[in-house]
Amino acid sequence: METLRARFLEGMSRAATFVSVATTNGPGGLAGVTISSLTSVAADGEQPSLLACIHHQSPAAAAILANRAFCANLLAEDQQEVANLFAGRAGGDHAQRFAKAAWAHGPLGQPLLAGATATFECRLATALLWETHHIIVGQVQSVHLSDAPSALLYGQRAYRRAVHLPKGE
Repeated sequence: METLRARFLEGMSRAATFVSVATTNGPGGLAGVTISSLTSVAADGEQPSLLACIHHQSPAAAAILANRAFCANLLAEDQQEVANLFAGRAGGDHAQRFAKAAWAHGPLGQPLLAGATATFECRLATALLWETHHIIVGQVQSVHLSDAPSALLYGQRAYRRAVHLPKGE
């Protein structure tokens, strides 16, 4: 008999989403983790805001909470290796992961991934621990856009790319 959890995981695997690497640096340390739960909250208000969910046992979650700042790096469709690296599939500690990619630093000093289709440098606005994940809301301080707008997607348990569908008549 399938459990509710198993059916939930199967159902969510059918939803394609873009892949991001959340990074942070500061007194709480240098850390990063691949996430598929990133979304905009609002473009209006004091500043634009976004929401990310990160497992409570991730060193990146603890570092973001301590540093009070982070960058959401929206991966380009050719950055599967970076996604795997920060998902921990290649092993190594966090510092070694950062050594295997090119980085810049934003106005808040957060690591911005070179080649990402977009980077959103944020100040931590609020965080809530919900069962196994921190729900993190960031106020966007800067946005950097690359010339390559195609984002890496993940769905049906595999990396994907978006394709244009013909318009209906």
